[in-house]
Amino acid sequence: MAELIFAIISLSALFALAMNRASLRAWAIAAAIFTLSAQLGLVHGHLHWPAFPLWSLLGWRVAGLLFAASFPEIKRKYITLPAYRALKGAMPSISETEREALQAGTVGWDAELFSGKPDWAKLRRVAPITLTAEERAFLDGPTSELCKRLNDWRIRHELHDVPDDVWRFVCDNGFLGMLISKRHGGLGFSAQAQSLILGKISSRSPDGVTIVMVPNSLGPGELIENYGTDAQKQHFLPRLARGEEIPCFALTGPFSGSDAASMRDVGVVTRGRHDGKETVGIRLTWDKRYITLAPRATLLGLAFHLFDPENHLGRGEDVGITLGLIPTDHAGVEIGRRHLPAGAAFPNGPTRGHDVFVPLDWIIGGREQAGQGWRMLMSCLAAGRSISLPATSAAAAKSMLRTSTAYARIRKQFNLPIGFMEGVEEPLARMIECAYELEAARAVTASMVSAGEKPAVISALLKYVSTERMRQSVNDALDIHGGRGICDGPSNYIQGAYQMVPVGITVEGANILTRTLITFAQGALRSHPYLFTEIEALQDKDRERGTELFARTFDDHVAFTISNAAGALFHNATFGVFASSPPNAGPTRGWWRELARASRSFALVADLTVALLGGGLKVKQKITGRMADALAELYLLSCVLKRYDDDGRPKEDLKLVDYCARNCLYRFDQALLGTLRNFPQRWAAWLMAPLVFPLGARRQPASDRDGKEIVRAALQPGAFRDRLTRDIFISDDPSDRTGLLDYTLAKVVACEEADKKLERAIRKGDVRRFHDNDWIKEAEVKGVLSEAEARSLAELRDLVARVIAVDDFAASELAREQAPAVPHAQDVSPKPEHIAAE
Repeated sequence: MAELIFAIISLSALFALAMNRASLRAWAIAAAIFTLSAQLGLVHGHLHWPAFPLWSLLGWRVAGLLFAASFPEIKRKYITLPAYRALKGAMPSISETEREALQAGTVGWDAELFSGKPDWAKLRRVAPITLTAEERAFLDGPTSELCKRLNDWRIRHELHDVPDDVWRFVCDNGFLGMLISKRHGGLGFSAQAQSLILGKISSRSPDGVTIVMVPNSLGPGELIENYGTDAQKQHFLPRLARGEEIPCFALTGPFSGSDAASMRDVGVVTRGRHDGKETVGIRLTWDKRYITLAPRATLLGLAFHLFDPENHLGRGEDVGITLGLIPTDHAGVEIGRRHLPAGAAFPNGPTRGHDVFVPLDWIIGGREQAGQGWRMLMSCLAAGRSISLPATSAAAAKSMLRTSTAYARIRKQFNLPIGFMEGVEEPLARMIECAYELEAARAVTASMVSAGEKPAVISALLKYVSTERMRQSVNDALDIHGGRGICDGPSNYIQGAYQMVPVGITVEGANILTRTLITFAQGALRSHPYLFTEIEALQDKDRERGTELFARTFDDHVAFTISNAAGALFHNATFGVFASSPPNAGPTRGWWRELARASRSFALVADLTVALLGGGLKVKQKITGRMADALAELYLLSCVLKRYDDDGRPKEDLKLVDYCARNCLYRFDQALLGTLRNFPQRWAAWLMAPLVFPLGARRQPASDRDGKEIVRAALQPGAFRDRLTRDIFISDDPSDRTGLLDYTLAKVVACEEADKKLERAIRKGDVRRFHDNDWIKEAEVKGVLSEAEARSLAELRDLVARVIAVDDFAASELAREQAPAVPHAQDVSPKPEHIAAE
């Protein structure tokens, strides 16, 4: 018994010291106390351990070494400097463009998850969805009116363009100036308001929202607002806000997509003539593609690499990436041709220019901002990427869920609503989870941006996660609708979203790149409490300054690693029972503790992954992709728990929160398991596995029974379904293609008892249900139905027929009136290297 008590006390002390990041001197004292206690126990015969002198010598030696290492000079000479030399060539290097990207945004909740000890107060301080009266009126008024004007079929099929009357309405009502401040003529709306407005429009027309989204995302408006000269702000911002200027921004070229360092678009500072006068300016040559709104734009924002061979600007020859503003009617600008991205109708196309001379004051921010373009872009992207695609992805998930739950309840097969069949129940449950999680993450992230944050890591994470989950939801919706979903036409409400899915996956950083190179590989450097500082110290050319900076963080980093190793083992072995949770967590307290437990595991694996892979991190993209997935699940679970609190903890939502939490944590475990099973340094994987999974990976996904409960609730009109699909365009007008679904769903529920009576009569053979017979009239005549019931069911029969109907066309309606124009010669015969680049 004495040995057991001594072991428990010793282990408790060990975990307490490690988890609380004790100093070396505290460890030395603990080692001395342990050794002395063992000696006293052995002397009095209470402990029966091996030979006393061996344990004594070992214990006192450890205590002595720890005590000696607590002296700064000894520690520097024998620990810090050897570590500095060992890591100097092993850790990943940071290029200038990477450094600017890392320093552009802010860190927030992502850093808490990387820390292993999240501060719940920081998450709870993020505001719930909050709109001003003006923002709410705009969402309910002009935004709803715009949705009613958007005819998706006319846009993407008949015109293959956004019609002029829609453009006029958008411009006249200030939609293009939502992010421009009121003092410059814009609406000055919060990020939360912009996100909700964009989401509502996109739920009606994915093409229609694009003309609103792009001017309010990364582009001339935001760049001028943040970095423009006073003259540029006074001239351009009011015109942009009123829609007198239509902007586009040209960044991507054939050979420089995500790799800014390889940009071949060039500007050379030289003398030339502008407005009839000789002046110092820039001679530009560029070739850009995939530029949204370019065919319609009047103002071109352009990214290019600026050189100054004659040093006019006094900064040497290579000035760096620079951003310019060029009117599209300026001599030499080639613009107007269109791409056809996934068959979508929004304006998108290339722009080119050769030896186009522009004055220096066309640089955004003037000559003082020459060479600062990449920093400007990354700073704006960190915020902008948090808004547009998460908003449209969440709206697509909610819209697909709203239509699919209605259709699955209305549509019957085998005398049963298809939503009650387990085969359909499975994708519906997936869609419900997706809609709840994406809306939760959208709302939290938009609130962060509204508060002034620029969450670079979270925005990258949310971009790839939201668009991937959107893709799954759209595919699930198509599976549920079957032939009704694939037959295109004016009544099809899925095809527009389906066409746009690949666009969302690709733009603002293709998902493959964002997941494998940006979210974790850069996120670990940005959000880790010590890594970025250590790498900066290791790369510092001033060795003395570098070692000093390294020494200040290295001790803390070692303590951090030991703390997370002990914390991961302790909380995983005790199933998170002792993990932290926010005060007044209520019925979700257990999930908050599980989130804290998972954060410890993630912090440990993330820390050792970066430390051990070092410079090889960028090429181990399967590892970094899985770590990005793990981080994404932690963030989604954080947002789910916060949404439940922000919504007032509705009792009927708790089962859905449980469903989401189980699946998030299961996917988190699978991501970490994949990392450990494929970790290049096998000894490290064997070391981490017992700490992260001491009892094995025991978490399981939500059960089929849990899925059935949330699906049955969502198939019923009411508050639960409305919360799941909030803030999208909703109509119950039977003349509207989606309004017909909600209108008919209400009738289905109202006629349920009468319909059951009719079905029983048909099964008995009392009533014949064939096209050559009015079976409802027959049921009324035979007394199966009352007159009122028969009238309601007859109306319902006609409504259901409209819901499940698909469009058909005369052959002449689908034929082209004339042969299509020959594509641009450059695209007809691509050179081999162009194909390879793609």
